[in-house]
Amino acid sequence: MDPADYVTLPAFEETGYVVLDSYDQAADPREWEDLTFVDWKSSGDTRFAPLASAYGDMECNGFWNHTPPKTDKDGVWVDENVAAAPILTRRAQEPGANIGRCRVIELQPNEYGEALYNLHRDDNNRLNPEGTGWIVRAFFNLTDDPDTVMILREDRDDPSTETRIALPAGAQAIIDTQRLWHAVWHPGEEARYCLITSYESGPELDAYIRSKNGVSRIESVPLDPSVLAEGEALAQSKRDARAAALAARGDDPAFGDGSLSAGPAMETYSEA
Repeated sequence: MDPADYVTLPAFEETGYVVLDSYDQAADPREWEDLTFVDWKSSGDTRFAPLASAYGDMECNGFWNHTPPKTDKDGVWVDENVAAAPILTRRAQEPGANIGRCRVIELQPNEYGEALYNLHRDDNNRLNPEGTGWIVRAFFNLTDDPDTVMILREDRDDPSTETRIALPAGAQAIIDTQRLWHAVWHPGEEARYCLITSYESGPELDAYIRSKNGVSRIESVPLDPSVLAEGEALAQSKRDARAAALAARGDDPAFGDGSLSAGPAMETYSEA
């Protein structure tokens, strides 16, 4: 699948992400506390509250795993959660672009090395017809997590390609998560909550990014080299343990993009 065969936006060409103006999250009620969450595991200890799903049900499966299957577009609003979170729903709708999956993620605290182990790319464009808009994902942080970062890597195994985006309350970023390896390092004591929405690239999303002063490169949150080294060591130990367990079972340690032994590969449901 080549993004060149789809409608893409110039804002993502250089780095694969854009960071938008911060949102005044403190002015809004904590609507996520009233949502219904379902167990759905992604990169870490997670649950999700769907605002839009494939056909409006309280579930989080990939749109292509339904009958009839479809790409990550034309999501159907989940009435119960939309009623509980009208402000979050309006925020998701503000760009005016086609929406696929829309949900709030609950992520429990983790370690940097665990986040590195969980780096993954999303399968956003499965069944997406060529010539239509490439699917990207917006991440609007809801809780105030000043020590938490979104980890982005162009090359999963090359720390020099890593960018870390800070995630205080109101932080907003849109990411080509099929291009970039990503996961969140959340060292806080309480769960982190974030609104995640799949958008179709096109003039509506482009105008929205411009209106929010989107920038395609930021200074990465600094990280002590010793923390980086410890994280890489932990991630590698988890990869080795996983590969050994699969080998003992007689399973092929590779699937998807052939990287299971080195950590999660591109998968069909993850959020970040």
